[in-house]
Amino acid sequence: MANRITGSVLRGLNALTARQWLLLLWAAAWGLVMASSLLQDWARLNACSLCILQRLLFILFGVFALLFALPSARVMQRLYRGAGVFLALLGSCGLGVAIYQTLMQSVPGLVPECSYSNPGPIERFIDWLGGVWLDLDLPVLSELFLATGECSSKEWVFLGLSLANWAAVAFLSFGLAALWATRRRKA
Repeated sequence: MANRITGSVLRGLNALTARQWLLLLWAAAWGLVMASSLLQDWARLNACSLCILQRLLFILFGVFALLFALPSARVMQRLYRGAGVFLALLGSCGLGVAIYQTLMQSVPGLVPECSYSNPGPIERFIDWLGGVWLDLDLPVLSELFLATGECSSKEWVFLGLSLANWAAVAFLSFGLAALWATRRRKA
């Protein structure tokens, strides 16, 4: 029974066009952003600068997946491979950030810790991003980009994996799916 269901799902996914795959990736990326925001609020988690950067990369991945899915089929037929490569590169950036945070969490002291007393470019960018939305009096968006946690802290673990580990899995999956979806498919 499980094999029939799995086979049916795989056949259904294989039948999707490149545009449908990109829309699916858009929905998945933005769904993860919404889920992370709800989880942060529900479990009272403190997002760190790297968590916010990963959230921003998921948002960008979703935006570009949606933008690549919108043009006409004739225009996109030539651009889908480039779109897949671009999305895979964006996923690789997110994967790198997630692995860096995983190293912070797994082997303390191996890589430099995020610091509010001596902020680096990532911390300064995230603070600026949160402040922009706060200055515009948009509290929902300022909370989405407000970093209050420590990067090396594993505040929430599910099935033995931290949120940074799950983000790495998601970025890797999204990048591979974008490459696969845009390879020799109809628009």
